[in-house]
Amino acid sequence: MDYPNEISSILKPWIDKELNKTVLDLFAGCGGLSLGFEACGFKTIGYEMNANATGTYNNNLLGQCFNEVLTTETVYPAADIIIGGPPCQPFSVGGKQLGLQDSRDGFPIFIAAVKQLDPEVFLFENVRGMLYKNKWYLNEVLNELEDLGYHLDYALLNAVNYKVPQNRERVIVIGSKKKIQLPEPQLEKIIVGDALGDLAVQYDEKSKFFTESMDRYVANYEKASKCVNPRDLYLDRPARTLTCRNLAGATGDMHRVKLPDGRRRRITVREAARLQSFPDWFEFFGNETSQFTQIGNAVAPYFAYHLALQIKQHILNQDNSMNYPATSQHQLKLFENEAIS
Repeated sequence: MDYPNEISSILKPWIDKELNKTVLDLFAGCGGLSLGFEACGFKTIGYEMNANATGTYNNNLLGQCFNEVLTTETVYPAADIIIGGPPCQPFSVGGKQLGLQDSRDGFPIFIAAVKQLDPEVFLFENVRGMLYKNKWYLNEVLNELEDLGYHLDYALLNAVNYKVPQNRERVIVIGSKKKIQLPEPQLEKIIVGDALGDLAVQYDEKSKFFTESMDRYVANYEKASKCVNPRDLYLDRPARTLTCRNLAGATGDMHRVKLPDGRRRRITVREAARLQSFPDWFEFFGNETSQFTQIGNAVAPYFAYHLALQIKQHILNQDNSMNYPATSQHQLKLFENEAIS
C-alpha cells in the first residue's frame, strides 16, 4: 500500500460550507488534532503557548492559531465544538502524577471554556496515566461536565486501531448535548514498513549514526530493562509510542533504524512525522529538537480524523454504523485491574 500518499490525500484541510461548524482547539500544539478536523471540513481556531508550534499550525492549516498562555479567564471567539489536549504531565505514568496539585493542570481552563461557549460537542484526549492514581480526578472532571448537561462517552483508545503506524494509547472523552459515542476501531493495521517505505534504508551525510559508546549505552539500557528484543524499529509491525523523550533525547529507548549493514541511526523528523501520520506536505517550525518535541506531543492526525468524522456524522444525523461498541466502561475496568496488579 502507499500509506504516505493515502494520508497526504485524505488529510487535506478544506471547509465544508454546508456543515459550517467552527472548532476551538485548546493547547493545540502543532495542530495534529486540528488537522484531523480540518480534513473533515471543520473550520478551526487554535490556542498554543509555544511559538514554534504556533508557527507550524499557522503554516499548514487553514485556521488561525494564537500564541497565548491560557487561563480560566481567557475570552474566546464563538465556536460550536471545543477540542484539546490539556497538559498531560500531571497524569503521565512516567511523571509524579500530582494531578490537580500540578501547576501545569489544564483541565480547569478546558472546563471554563466549555462553560463560556456552551458548545454542541467537546472532546479531549490525555495520557493513560489518568487511569492510575489520578482516576479520582478524571471522575471529578467528568462529573463537572455532566452537571453542565452533557452526555459523555470515554474509553482508552489506541491510535494503531485508527490507521496510525504506532501503538499510542490515549484516554478520549467526548461529550454532547445529545448522546454520542466514540468511533469503532478499524480492522486494518499499518506497519512501520508501510509508513516509511524506502526512507527506512536511506541515509546521507546528515544521518546521525550511533557511535560505539552509544551502542554500548543502549545495550546496557536494554539489559537493565530486560528487553526481550532490541528496541529498533521493526518494519513488519507498528512502532512503539513516540514521545518527546525518545525522539529528541539521546536515550536508551530512542527510536532508531537498523540498516542492512548493521549500523543504527536515529530516525529523522520526516520519519517521525510519518509514524505519527503527518502528511509529507506538513512542515514543522523550529530547530530539530523543537520539531521532534512537536511531533511527540501531537495527537496523531489520522486518529484525529476518525474522531472528527464521528462528530461530523453525529452533527449531520447520518449513519451511526461507525459507533464505538458500548464496552468502554468494561475496557477501563479491565485496564484498572491490570494496572493495580
